[in-house]
Amino acid sequence: MKFHPDRRTMGVLVSACCLVAASAYPQQIQVNKNNRTLAITASDAASAMADTATVHIGFVVYAPDAQAAYAKGSAASNAIAKAVLGMGIDKDAFQSESQNISETPQFELEKLPPAEQAQRKFQLRQSWTVKTNAGNAAKVLNAAVNAGANQSGQIDWSVADEDALQAKAAGKALARARTIASQMAQGLGIKLGDLIYASNQAPEPAPHPMMMRSMLAGAGETPAPAPLAMSPQKVERSATVYAVFSIE
Repeated sequence: MKFHPDRRTMGVLVSACCLVAASAYPQQIQVNKNNRTLAITASDAASAMADTATVHIGFVVYAPDAQAAYAKGSAASNAIAKAVLGMGIDKDAFQSESQNISETPQFELEKLPPAEQAQRKFQLRQSWTVKTNAGNAAKVLNAAVNAGANQSGQIDWSVADEDALQAKAAGKALARARTIASQMAQGLGIKLGDLIYASNQAPEPAPHPMMMRSMLAGAGETPAPAPLAMSPQKVERSATVYAVFSIE
C-alpha cells in the first residue's frame, strides 16, 4: 500500500526500527530496538477576523528654506496629533515612526516650473503609527487626512491575542501529524502508540511593507468627506510541528 501525504505536509520520516535524526531537533529522541517510533513533520494554519488595526499616517510639506519647512511641518504635525488624540486614542497607541527635514531631491523638482522649484527647495516629512480597534481604523485615517496627513493609508491588521491564534495553528498541525501517522501505520500493518515528543516551530508573520499613499491636501477647502469604506481582514498564522509517536 502506498501513502501519498497531504501537500501541506512538510516531510515524513518513518521508522519501524529506524534511526530518527534527533540531532536536528532541540531534544534528542533515543531510538533503539526497544523504542520503535514513527516521526512526522506537518504544517497547518489557523485564521481569525482581525480585531486590531495599526494605521500608518504621515505628511510632507515643502518650503523655500529649512526654517520655513520646519515651521510648516510643526503646524501640520501638531494639527494631525491633535485630531487623532482628540478621538480618544491613547497616547501610548500613537507612536512616531520617522521625521526628517532635508533638501528636496532634484528628480522631484526637475519637471516643475522654476518658480515652483524655488518654493519646494526643502521638505519636511513625518509619520506615525496609530494602534486602535479594527472597527475604528477608517475613522482614525479620516481624522488624520482631514487634519493634513497627506501621505497615509497603509493599515496592518492583527489580533489582540496572537498566542491563542498561534496555539490553534499548532494544535491543528499536531492533529494533522497524528492523522498522517495513523494512516501510515495502517499502511505498514503496525499499531500507532502514544505521542512521545513534539516540537513547534512557528514561522514569523510576513512583514507588511510600509506603503504610504499620497492623499489630496487642502481638506479645509471643501466639506470634510466621510471615512473610507473598509472592513478588517482575516489574520492567518501557521505552525509546523515535529511529532514522534511510539509504535506498538
